[in-house]
Amino acid sequence: MLAATLAGCKPPPSDAAVARVSLLAPTSGPSEPLPSPDTTGAVWAGAGTPLRLVYGVPGKPVMIALECLAPGKPEARIKITRHAPADEGASALLALIGNGWIGRFPVDAVQIGPQRLWQGEVPATMPQWEALKPAREATVTVPGAGLVRLNPSPLPMALVSACRGSGQETAGAPVAPADQA
Repeated sequence: MLAATLAGCKPPPSDAAVARVSLLAPTSGPSEPLPSPDTTGAVWAGAGTPLRLVYGVPGKPVMIALECLAPGKPEARIKITRHAPADEGASALLALIGNGWIGRFPVDAVQIGPQRLWQGEVPATMPQWEALKPAREATVTVPGAGLVRLNPSPLPMALVSACRGSGQETAGAPVAPADQA
């Protein structure tokens, strides 16, 4: 009985709270997701800068770039760039998956020339770079930027090894596939 009396002191529920919420679509927000690019014929190639590789279909825009910073030093890092539009102020985890490895690398929207692209720097010593071994295809995914299939090549791991200082291999021009007679 006391509960019924106390409940009588409160106003009944109303739609007033709902009326205060805007039903209009937001004026800004994340961009529409991009489709995954076609990687048929895509290759890794030297980019004209030592210890820098780009990945893409010859004659078309670059999809991925890898660059070694501070090679052979304990603080050696690999800068990875996903050449896809990024919203201002956005951050994400780039997933690098392949050869039994999964790497999740932080990337941010970075202004590069007239474009804002996904970019991050990760220590070269991280074992997750082993996903780039040439044994099998690997993939790179950034939320909203599609999935990029990386065709097998020895060049990315050569760059990682050179950056780590664990060998004399350097990243250069693409290597032609061996004749399989």
